[in-house]
Amino acid sequence: MTDVETRLKLLENQVKTLNESIRIKELEAKILELTTVIDNLQEQFILLPDIARYGKLKNYLQKGDFRNADEETSRIMLEVTGEERETLTPNDVSKYPCNSLFVIDEIWQKYSDKKFGFSVQLKAYFQVGGNIDTIRAQDINILRKFADQVGWLNDKKEAKFEDYDNWDFSLSAPDGCFPAHWWKSPYGLKMVTFFFARLISCNLI
Repeated sequence: MTDVETRLKLLENQVKTLNESIRIKELEAKILELTTVIDNLQEQFILLPDIARYGKLKNYLQKGDFRNADEETSRIMLEVTGEERETLTPNDVSKYPCNSLFVIDEIWQKYSDKKFGFSVQLKAYFQVGGNIDTIRAQDINILRKFADQVGWLNDKKEAKFEDYDNWDFSLSAPDGCFPAHWWKSPYGLKMVTFFFARLISCNLI
């Protein structure tokens, strides 16, 4: 093989290698494009149960508007139960649809870097020593520890729901701080324990 032939062969190999590299980059770009499409489809899938019902919540959370998202969560859940806050009973909460809890929790987690959501709150409850027995006993000491951990108590360790307008509605708030508005009920402690029991029965953790 002459020197020219050798150089031509080398050049052909280089071109072949370059073409393969280009194809690989094109494939990588296609994979990235498909991944984006899949992510978008999964996002839409979250809302399939009722796009009209959960769409506004998703929009608030996408914009980082945790204040309106918190209140929208309460509105959705009352709509699902068909009750008003004043007429909603612990028995209603004990039968709240698991699929609705899953959707709400998934949306909150997705747009808060997994800082907020009902499952995050349930984990926080377990972290301070809570379990199914403390729920049944309506252990106020454990609930107070939980409330403190998620930022629902002020410096005097008192519930600060009456000062709701001045809360930190950002990602700087403690993990599990939101949703919060939903938890306030005329039934107080009993409603809280019934809702925790429902989160456990729905396997939200």
